[in-house]
Amino acid sequence: MKTYKIISLAVLTIMVTIGTNAQNLPSGQSIAKKTHERNEGISMKRKLTMELKDKRGKIRIRETISLRKYYGKEKRLAIFYETPRSVQGTAFLTFDYPEPSVDDDQWLYMPALRKTRRISAANRGDYFLGTDLTYEDIKLETRISLDDYNYKTLGKETIEGQACFIVEGTPVSEEIAKELGYGKVKFWVDAKIWMLRKAESWDVAKNHLKTIQIKDVKEVQGIWTYHKIVVKNHKTGHETIFLNSDIDYKTNISDDTFTKESLINGL
Repeated sequence: MKTYKIISLAVLTIMVTIGTNAQNLPSGQSIAKKTHERNEGISMKRKLTMELKDKRGKIRIRETISLRKYYGKEKRLAIFYETPRSVQGTAFLTFDYPEPSVDDDQWLYMPALRKTRRISAANRGDYFLGTDLTYEDIKLETRISLDDYNYKTLGKETIEGQACFIVEGTPVSEEIAKELGYGKVKFWVDAKIWMLRKAESWDVAKNHLKTIQIKDVKEVQGIWTYHKIVVKNHKTGHETIFLNSDIDYKTNISDDTFTKESLINGL
C-alpha cells in the first residue's frame, strides 16, 4: 500500500508539472501575432535566387530582385525576374492588407503573354512559378497567418540551437483548407526573435506534403534576417532552395515600384 501511494504521488506530480508547463506556454494565436510584430524595417531590397531541383536531381536557377516596403501596417512586395531568358521580365506584385476582411491584391505579369493577371484569393494556394511555395507562402515569408487557422501550442523544441514554440494549426473552415491546399500545419517559431524556423504541412487528405526549413539567420543592419529557405515536397520529390543576398534595409525604394505599370516596364 505504501509503495502504491508513492507511485500515485509521483504520477500526480508529473501530471501537475505537465499541466503547469502547458499553462505557461503562450497561446498559438499570440505567437502568430508576435511573428507579425517583428521588426522587418520599413523597406528592403535583395537579390533572391531560386534553385529548383526535380526528383531526378536536375537543377534550374532563377535569379530575381525582390523589393519590399511597409505603408503603416500594409506591406507591398515586388519580385522581378532577371534570368534565365525564358522567364526574364516576369514580375509579381502583392499588397498585403492588415484588415482580415479585405482580400490581399496580387498580380502576375507574364511577358510571353503580354498580360498582367490578378491572383484571386481562391488561387492563393497555387504554387508560385514552379517553386514549392504557394503564393500565400511567398507573401507571408517567415510569418504565420493570423486568420486562416485555429491554433494550439504543443510545446517547445530546439531548432539549430534556438528554442522554438511548436504551434499546430487547423484551417478555420473547409473552404479555407481548399484555398490554401493545407489540411493541417505545424510551425516552429523562434521564442526569442519570433521568426519562423521550420514548418510542416499536410494536404487536405492529411497526407504529409511539405517541410520548410529557414536557415542561416543573422542580423543585417540590426534586423534579424534569413538567408536561406529549403522546401521539400514529399509528394513530388521536388525541392526549392531560396537564397537571399545583397540585402539592404536602408535603400530608398520609389512608390512607383509597386504598381502594375512597373510590373510591365521592369526596374
